[in-house]
Amino acid sequence: MKRLLSRWLPAYAFLYIVFLYLPVMFLPIFSVNASHVPKFPMTGFTWKWYEELTRTPALLDAAWNSLMVGVTASILATILGICAARAITRYRFPGRTAASGLIMAPLVLPEIILAVSLLIVMLSLGLQLSLFTVVLGHVLICIPYSVTVLNAGFEGFDRSLEEASADLGETSFGTFRRVTLPMVAPAIISSLLVSFTISLDEFIMAFFLAGTDATLPVYIWGQLRFAAKLPSVLALGTLLLVGSFILLTVAEVLRRRAERRVHGVAAHA
Repeated sequence: MKRLLSRWLPAYAFLYIVFLYLPVMFLPIFSVNASHVPKFPMTGFTWKWYEELTRTPALLDAAWNSLMVGVTASILATILGICAARAITRYRFPGRTAASGLIMAPLVLPEIILAVSLLIVMLSLGLQLSLFTVVLGHVLICIPYSVTVLNAGFEGFDRSLEEASADLGETSFGTFRRVTLPMVAPAIISSLLVSFTISLDEFIMAFFLAGTDATLPVYIWGQLRFAAKLPSVLALGTLLLVGSFILLTVAEVLRRRAERRVHGVAAHA
């Protein structure tokens, strides 16, 4: 049985990856097709769809909105994630497991339910739908990812380092700033990158909470209704795909570096 699994499991994993990502690979291929229709055979090679992106004011406005929302949401989610991850990994308190489960709840709850619920809450509070409400929704979605990444940075952290700092007369805040944060800095940067990527690609929250201020995913959805805009959408989607892949790769590298650094310090202590 083990021999059979060892033989077929890699093949299954390969087929799964092909099934999942092969359609995505057609995105950059058709984005340089000279024809408006994404089909084979291609009629020629062109960069004009990418050039048109820089001459579209609505697209540039949506990109700026997504940038502001992504940066703000990633910073807020990371700050809250630092507090949550430190409390979960360092202290034992009643309701710790329940609190951890509630933090991770947005990962398993239907996102459209969360979006509608937030919309009702925002309107009940009298808040006008804007980029601010989008940031609040994105923070809710990004916190579980941030906590997951930061847990790896805080777990295994040697408390004797903080105790030594306290014995030398440093305050609790000074110890946290001078000792703890530098040790988990790669995990913090990784959290910022992951949260920014999640916010940049998030559509449902932005669709319900943005009001008249469109983000990039909402802009793309609006353009899909027009067949003539499809090549530009493919070009924009390719740029987002490449950007997301780079950010997530860097974030994963930093997360693993933080995990090795913490465990390495703990092993030498």
